Amino acid sequence: MASEEVKEVLEKVRETLKARGARTIAGLGRTFRSLDSYDGNKKVDKEEFVVGLRENGVDLTQDEANALMGHFDIDGDGHVCFDEFLVGIRGRLNENREPIVHEAFAKFDKDSSGEIAIEDIKGVYNTDFHPDKQSGEKTDEEIFQDFLSSFGDKNDDGIITKDEWIEYYSAVSSNIDDDDHFNLMMKNAWQLD
Repeated sequence: MASEEVKEVLEKVRETLKARGARTIAGLGRTFRSLDSYDGNKKVDKEEFVVGLRENGVDLTQDEANALMGHFDIDGDGHVCFDEFLVGIRGRLNENREPIVHEAFAKFDKDSSGEIAIEDIKGVYNTDFHPDKQSGEKTDEEIFQDFLSSFGDKNDDGIITKDEWIEYYSAVSSNIDDDDHFNLMMKNAWQLD
């Protein structure tokens, strides 16, 4: 199926989910997580993919399902990462969410370089009460590195780019239906005004 046809299938899925209500996208995430409960790799295979869509009211032809599966199976391993799928369905951050994600990034990006490095987070993230520091299992540097890794440091270079940060929060956002709830979560997590 050509990319234009994949776009049409994607739009069909979006419209079906939208017609069922905003909570359906979060429900789709829950469905995929439950289908993944066997190995916990945050991926579903083709059969699980189709079942997950059907359980949420999306009926696709075999060709449509194959095209969508091929589109989202980035590494060609026969599986779809459901966070990427949910971002693909919901889309990037909307205009109500993007500003607060940028604000949180700016809080960490002390030197305005467009990147968050260990030096940037040292003044913002206090490791003193981290259980691994208290037990002596990890140093401050190791805890800071773990912190950065948890936010999508894809190449393990110890730096989170703005794109990595936005991609991480796009995935988080895809699991939260309400803009106000997402913004409150961001404000509380990063102590933003």
